[in-house]
Amino acid sequence: WEEREQVWDKVKEEIQEFQAEVAHMDKEKAEAEFGDVMFSLINAARLYKINPDNALERTNQKFINRFNYVEAHSIKEGKNLHDMTLEEMDKLWNKAKALEKESKQDDSSKGQV
Repeated sequence: WEEREQVWDKVKEEIQEFQAEVAHMDKEKAEAEFGDVMFSLINAARLYKINPDNALERTNQKFINRFNYVEAHSIKEGKNLHDMTLEEMDKLWNKAKALEKESKQDDSSKGQV
């Protein structure tokens, strides 16, 4: 690409191709297109000097932390995750996200004098 922002056109193109194969219910072709989506995103990361392995690991950790929060708080509320509605789980998930954000803000303000 002449400009690194042009990578987003490729990402969009690959997503559209993936969506088309999903709509056709062709699992094998959809899987191949999904690989193309991931490859184009990895190229985007490279162009923006982002380590895709680190980015994915950070997201995995966020997911694990949030899921653990949902699980722990559902138990505190005396509920089984399998019996909870998506709305109830979303409420706990959003609370976990908010607490995560507060924690980051607290951490950044500790570094200030």
